[in-house]
Amino acid sequence: MLRPGPRSALPTLLTWLPLSPADNPEVAALIARAEAVDNPPYRTSEVETAEYFADPVYSGVAGRDADGVMRAFAIVRLRPSSEIYASMSGIVDPEYRGRGVGAAIIHWQTECAQHLIGVERVGRAQVTGGSFEAAHIVTGVLDDDTTWRGILESIGFTPRRWYREVRRRLDVAIPEIETDRFLTVEPWTPQIDDDVRRAHNAAFADAWGSQQVSAKEWTERRPYFEPGWSFVAVDRSGDRSRVAGYLISSRYEQDWDALGWTEGYTDILGVGAEYRHRRVATALLTTAMRAYRDSGMQYAGAGVDSENPTGVVGLYEGLGYEPTRGTVLYGLDV
Repeated sequence: MLRPGPRSALPTLLTWLPLSPADNPEVAALIARAEAVDNPPYRTSEVETAEYFADPVYSGVAGRDADGVMRAFAIVRLRPSSEIYASMSGIVDPEYRGRGVGAAIIHWQTECAQHLIGVERVGRAQVTGGSFEAAHIVTGVLDDDTTWRGILESIGFTPRRWYREVRRRLDVAIPEIETDRFLTVEPWTPQIDDDVRRAHNAAFADAWGSQQVSAKEWTERRPYFEPGWSFVAVDRSGDRSRVAGYLISSRYEQDWDALGWTEGYTDILGVGAEYRHRRVATALLTTAMRAYRDSGMQYAGAGVDSENPTGVVGLYEGLGYEPTRGTVLYGLDV
């Protein structure tokens, strides 16, 4: 649902109009121009920018120059969760930086997010009988982007989590991992996919910012999913087999030139609570490494979510993964 917010405070050197799914090709083209200059360790495809419009509640604006070329955009999305999360995304064309556009759209997004959260709170209160809902505005910034980080901190945002990209060479020995007698690591199949989704919802139920994933979201929000690189740890000790853990991989070929290497990427790694001390995660990662290597990849890649900016989580570090660049998630409680 498109809910345009007030645009009066946005700089007049651009003409600001509501953003809609029809603008997605131009959004992707603008991001491509920015990434060619900023050189982040990825490249954003039009398939990925389409996800900006997938949430049921969002508000966005696009700033265009006198020739109608999109030079900036900003969007705020409400993410479904037990708490309320408003996620901010946006970018400014390199040719229009240094003119106050970036700071202006961050202020606009913050005000817009507060408005959307207020509307959402009213709706939830009508259902729950008036209980208060915690709410947060969040946005991700490359850890070396001091300009955007400075703007966010100047209006009260603080760092909340650190997402570190890690990689592991595949031309060095991959350890053999033995699991419990009744635990086996098996290839992903369509038949087990919904069991994996249910296991994912259970495994991440208490995780920071987690949300229950519907069957529709599970299939639609992984456009680069690589079945041949994805695996499931199955417990066959009982009458009915159970998903003990799972590893979902993606093939982000559009990123490889920017990275300077090819990689199989572990998008989601999850282990059920009762299996977390039984080497399930290690067995899944090493199995995926072999699949990446056998496909000709140079590295295994992954993203590590941490509450602090120090190093690599022990699981990955123990397997030889090393950190590259990362992203800081900033938050503001409202």
